[in-house]
Amino acid sequence: MELLAFLGGLSGTHPHLALALGFIFNFAVAYIIIRFIYCRKAANQNFVFTFLAFNSVVYFIMGLFTSIELSIGAGFGLFALFSVLRYRTEAVPIRDMTYLFIMLSLPILNSVFFSGGEYGKIIVSDVLIIGVILLLETGLGFKHTLSKCILYEKIELIKPERKADMLRDLRERTGMNVTDFSIERIDFLHDTAEIKIYYNI
Repeated sequence: MELLAFLGGLSGTHPHLALALGFIFNFAVAYIIIRFIYCRKAANQNFVFTFLAFNSVVYFIMGLFTSIELSIGAGFGLFALFSVLRYRTEAVPIRDMTYLFIMLSLPILNSVFFSGGEYGKIIVSDVLIIGVILLLETGLGFKHTLSKCILYEKIELIKPERKADMLRDLRERTGMNVTDFSIERIDFLHDTAEIKIYYNI
């Protein structure tokens, strides 16, 4: 309670320092989500920089928006539009898009609560967000199935009657728990096939 009272007085007398402290807290929460939840199961971590950079910039801009009394709806609309324009031609997986939305929403939420002096709500909401994401990432009893395209040269195994042999070969050679596959293209000239494998993690 004393800490919350101190922060309340700080935001009124030293707004710039309060903005910096709010940013540190917001970035720490974003870092925990990305580093300890997202990266544990992310096969491609190319978006880590994008997530954290967006989170940081949005927080500072929302701090400015709040100070000049722009609506939260305008903030959401602006960054949603920016995201659509930026990623409309990118093949971004739905999981990464979900984390991008979280990284855009988190600083808006934290900035509004921090500027309003509702520090208890910041802590409770961020802890709940981390908890929900962590719970969902554990699968809630469901298995996470991923896919990957590979070039397969044992073309004699692509026959339907040899599916079990091909699954066994894929598991041995990839080290993954391959559960199924689909044939995308067959190249009889080079005796290869492009297949998409599905595996659990």
